[in-house]
Amino acid sequence: MNRSIISVLVAASLTTVSATASADNSWKNEAKDAWIDGKAETTLLLNGNLNSFTINTDVKNGEVTLTGTVESDVDKALAEELVSSLDGVSDVDNQLTVKADKEQKKDSKIMKGLKDSKVETVVKTRLLFESEVSGLDIEVEAKDGVVTLSGKVETDAERDLAIAIAKNTNDVKRVNDELHVAS
Repeated sequence: MNRSIISVLVAASLTTVSATASADNSWKNEAKDAWIDGKAETTLLLNGNLNSFTINTDVKNGEVTLTGTVESDVDKALAEELVSSLDGVSDVDNQLTVKADKEQKKDSKIMKGLKDSKVETVVKTRLLFESEVSGLDIEVEAKDGVVTLSGKVETDAERDLAIAIAKNTNDVKRVNDELHVAS
C-alpha cells in the first residue's frame, strides 16, 4: 500500500514538474516573439518609404508574418527585407497585398533610394536597440551604400561600437565617421 501511494505521489510530482517546465518554456518563447514583433514594428515605423499603419506583423517561433496593404511591389519587397534583417527572425512570410499595381517599372534611381532608405533604417534600428550606444543622439544617412554617422557620443568606445554596427549591416560599402566625442 505504501508503495502504491509513493508511486502515485512520484508520478504526480513528475507531471507537475514537466508541466511547469513546459509552461516556463512557452512563456520564454512568447516573450522572445513579442520582442521580435516590437523590433519589426519599430523598423517599419522608422522607414520613411512605408506606411507602417497598413502593415501588420505577427510572430510565432521567430517566424514573422506580414499582412496588410502596401502601395507597390517595391514596398512589399522593402518591408520583407527590413524585417528579415532583424536579429532573431528565422523566416518571413510576406502576405502583403499591393494596392494598385499600375505599370510599375523598376527605375534604378528609385531602387537606389529605397535601398539607401533601408540601410538607414536598419542601421538606426540597430543603434537604438544597442544599450551601449545612445542611438537617439546619432544621425544616420546613406547614399549609394555609404553610411555617414554624425552626432555626439559619450566615449571613443561608443563611437567605435556605432561604427562597427554600421559596417556590419548588409549593403553598407563604407562608413563615414562624423561622430564627436563629448568632452
